[in-house]
Amino acid sequence: MSTGSVNDTKLVIITGMSGAGKTVAVQSFEDLGYFCVDNLPPTLLPKFLELMKESGNKMNKVALVMDLRGREFFDSLFKALDDLAETSWMTPQIFFLDADDSALVRRYKETRRTHPLAPSGLPLEGIQLERKLLEDLKGRAQLIYNTANMKPRELREKILTEFSSNKQPVFTVNVVSFGFKHGLPIDADLVFDVRFLPNPHYIEHMRPKTGLDEDVAKYVLKWNETNKFLEKVTELLSFMLPHYKREGKAQLVIAIGCTGGQHRSVALAEYIANHFSGDYDTKVTHRDIEKRKEAQNG
Repeated sequence: MSTGSVNDTKLVIITGMSGAGKTVAVQSFEDLGYFCVDNLPPTLLPKFLELMKESGNKMNKVALVMDLRGREFFDSLFKALDDLAETSWMTPQIFFLDADDSALVRRYKETRRTHPLAPSGLPLEGIQLERKLLEDLKGRAQLIYNTANMKPRELREKILTEFSSNKQPVFTVNVVSFGFKHGLPIDADLVFDVRFLPNPHYIEHMRPKTGLDEDVAKYVLKWNETNKFLEKVTELLSFMLPHYKREGKAQLVIAIGCTGGQHRSVALAEYIANHFSGDYDTKVTHRDIEKRKEAQNG
């Protein structure tokens, strides 16, 4: 009887906020050839693991959705997760889907669904209660997606990219530019405030441009204080990133913020992502780069 191995047996537990995209997620895993079970009660997880182990390679890629639809079993979930941590023949991964309260409320209104924790009340009440109940579980997740600004197609593509490789999950460095006026990215692990640097916004011909434009980037990067900042932050990250990777994190989100998320943060996020691209799987996202255009058109 084959028992599989850490290298070839994968178990992904999909969980998170109701309305954050778990249905899209499990469909995406099905497309990747995973054996998927939606809403598995945690009390059945040990038995399911036995079936996986006995099946050999027939069930070596499995995705399980566990959420508060099975809340009568919720207390047993943490014991099941502790048991998983002791498993030697495969590596489990908790994949947590989150979204801002406002996005979740909007989705419930669009679908006219009631929240499972507030069937006769306001969606926000159920969302806030669910978020409180899921705090500890989110803290144990290896991978967290905030889907507030993702369309279903974008979430699907992100999952397919993340999980399509047959290799063990790589450590991904996500560098995100943002504007403080639009709020902090809630999924950021590290935040650097660059509002102290000279601002291209006050130069008339640069104002409508972004940090992706060459002349704006050159302006941002030419100052002594910018170069000193980059020297220190890249040295700090060079020290920290290997430790985060060794700790087992699947990804690290580094957020670079300026006032509006148009110029300084964009140029510096591009620089930092490029600096580490030779050593890590590095991705860069400019969260607020379209906000000014949306405001003008709105």
